Amino acid sequence: MRARPSSWPSWKATAFKPNRPPALIQKALAAIKTEVKNTPTLAQALAQAHTLGLARIDAQMLLLHTLERPDAGRAWLLAHDTDALTPEQHAHFLALCQRRAAGEPVAYLTGRKEFYGLPLQVDARVLDPRPDTETLVDWALQVIAALPAPRIADLGTGSGAIALALQSQRPTAQVLAVDASQGALAVAQANAARLGLPVRFAQGNWLEGITGPFDAIVSNPPYIATQDPHLAALTHEPLQALASGPDGLDDLRAIVAQAPARLAPGGWLLLEHGHDQAEAVRALLAAQGFAQVQSRDDLAGIARCSGGQWRTVK
Repeated sequence: MRARPSSWPSWKATAFKPNRPPALIQKALAAIKTEVKNTPTLAQALAQAHTLGLARIDAQMLLLHTLERPDAGRAWLLAHDTDALTPEQHAHFLALCQRRAAGEPVAYLTGRKEFYGLPLQVDARVLDPRPDTETLVDWALQVIAALPAPRIADLGTGSGAIALALQSQRPTAQVLAVDASQGALAVAQANAARLGLPVRFAQGNWLEGITGPFDAIVSNPPYIATQDPHLAALTHEPLQALASGPDGLDDLRAIVAQAPARLAPGGWLLLEHGHDQAEAVRALLAAQGFAQVQSRDDLAGIARCSGGQWRTVK
């Protein structure tokens, strides 16, 4: 059984909110640089990051990245907490901390993010994969479990996280990853090549130009309302991968409308959505004619995904 993340909250809880105004962050940074006579130990560097307002886990990940030991883990930092940074390492670490304090995701600063046990390379062309999206992968694996060679489409693939996770767990699956962004597809294709996973890719707007049929269509589309105040904390991520109309449902509506013509009889449509959108998405699925409409909770116990099965007899 694959190890699960233990205590990661949902994306809205993890969106970085500086606990100090920018002016105070700059003041704290200036004080750190003035006070440092010798390069700090690892423990002292982490304390400096705390002074700048960083969460401890973020500071630890950035420090391991600075030390070129991204896989060493927090236990290694504890065992080496009296080791000293070089001046170059210290300067680089403080620069990363300053960018994190300004709200830039850790994954963009390190260029990597683990998803479903896969080390992915990510940058500002794609959404930072969230652990809660693993709920969608778990559900997809369940609905295709009995099929020897399931046909799967991942819409809005971004970094390729969902498609690559499904392909890694089901080597005989035929997985197609679709995205409207050429830049996102380049990131996803590079991840697939590096991991040696035979996912196919197509550029397109959801299912337009995609024929199918598929046994499962999965998607983590944009689902934040364009005026949602949470967007202010996500300015470093691509807006087109986040916002979707006044109620956040524009893209979900489009996918629900397009999916039936591309699903095999008995195929499933599984969708990630916002923390308060489960009822609305279930209503969209039911109105379109899907059966067994239901939702699944994420790691925080919030209804994060909804889906339904296309009728087996047309």
